[in-house]
Amino acid sequence: MEKKSPHILNASSNLLGFSLIIITSLKITKMSEHTHLDEFAGVACILFACSCFFSFLAIRTENEKRETRYETIADYLFLIALFCVVLAVIIVTIKVL
Repeated sequence: MEKKSPHILNASSNLLGFSLIIITSLKITKMSEHTHLDEFAGVACILFACSCFFSFLAIRTENEKRETRYETIADYLFLIALFCVVLAVIIVTIKVL
């Protein structure tokens, strides 16, 4: 078990937790009934979870071609989810100001 996925699995799982905290804090503070912030955070959670899944598959597979494919999928999902988090942060910043 020497293979390790460089950074994506750890970062993706941490940002998944961050996105879940955003959603939870929105529900606790009742910031609003339904906003785009909920949507972006929810999509980010799903994408980060899928990124974690594909990154884990890349670590566990023995086939190098599949490993590369899974890691590429994980990278793209991670980038899209990161974009959703950035949009959520922008929305929070605008609401606070």
